[in-house]
Amino acid sequence: MTKKEPIVVENDKKHHHKKRITPAVMFIIVAVTLAVGYVIGTYHYQIRAAIGPIFGYNAHSGSIDLSSLEKTYNELAANYDGTLDVEALITGANSGLVAAAGDTYTVYMNSKDTTSYNNGLEGNIGGGIGAVIGIKKSQITIMDVLANNPAIKAGLLANDVVAKINDQDTAGWTVEQAVSQIRGAEGTTVKLSILRGDSSKDYTVTRAIINNPSVISSITDGVGLMEISRFDEQTGTLARAAAQEFKSKGVESVILDLRNNPGGYVSAAVDVAGLWLDNKIVVTERNGEVVKETLRSGNNAILSGIPTIILINSGTASASEIVAGALQDHAAARIVGEVSFGKGSVQELIALDNGAQLKVTVARWYTPNGKTINQNGIVPDVAIGLSQTDVDNGVDPQINEAVRLLAL
Repeated sequence: MTKKEPIVVENDKKHHHKKRITPAVMFIIVAVTLAVGYVIGTYHYQIRAAIGPIFGYNAHSGSIDLSSLEKTYNELAANYDGTLDVEALITGANSGLVAAAGDTYTVYMNSKDTTSYNNGLEGNIGGGIGAVIGIKKSQITIMDVLANNPAIKAGLLANDVVAKINDQDTAGWTVEQAVSQIRGAEGTTVKLSILRGDSSKDYTVTRAIINNPSVISSITDGVGLMEISRFDEQTGTLARAAAQEFKSKGVESVILDLRNNPGGYVSAAVDVAGLWLDNKIVVTERNGEVVKETLRSGNNAILSGIPTIILINSGTASASEIVAGALQDHAAARIVGEVSFGKGSVQELIALDNGAQLKVTVARWYTPNGKTINQNGIVPDVAIGLSQTDVDNGVDPQINEAVRLLAL
């Protein structure tokens, strides 16, 4: 067997041949790179739209002519007698663009609004006044006031219209805008101009850290009362703990109070409905006539079979309407009160630049029997109102009717 000759590496430069990139090749590489970059930059959204369905996200390939906006800005900058805040202008342009879609629930939120919205949804509201803010008849309205918090101590009531906040007119504001102005550092104050019936009055409220769990429960004469003020990340856990206490103490019936509940996480609504429903459809999500998703309850319905009354009113919205509609359709509960708000649309949160966020309507909710919640609301089995006089006198005819029906 012949030995293989060892490989010898020549170190003499005159024997070392290195390939060099010619100027022509370099030009071609740079040109191709620039061309690819141009195509990606110019047709970024078209490319995303083409590959989006493959990766499970939505993208739009179109564009709009913003030259008129550029002209408006240039004329403004050239002629305005004052200093322009460019960031504020950009925020205003984004807000106006989204608002022009004409959907109350599709909104642009800057970084401050985004933080406020996320904290509110999670119950981490920091300094506030302890009031639930909503829109009613196109006006910023106090939907509910929380016990032992600044708003109620100052004399504010549910259904008060907030005409001005710190002397700023709230006409046309979103809930997020109003909330961002009302909240602030603990110990500071906020001035609210309130319309109540035919009268108006200014209130100065000192902000405080708000103690506001989403679920509060109690038991009276064998009746368990579960009040849910919103559907946040803790609601499912808190509601199940309350239900377990009801079960362990042998409650004979339950009242689920969803009045003035503006909604929240749909997953939390499914969890709460699952306290009564065993592996049943809770809600379907549709885009047009296409069913995008069907959400079902779990299989640990610890309150199944226990007589239940749900209380709703015009402030009952979104996720709370999903719970009421599901339990009504499956005959797991009767409903007392007023027709609910009718907020049956699905919003998706999309992160934008600089901490901003787009909250956009992407679908609609339907009850298990196929009834649309949007605009129609949930119709109670027993219609009964709650007047301002009742509130002033500390009377609650809705909960009284629920107790009466459960005693039959």
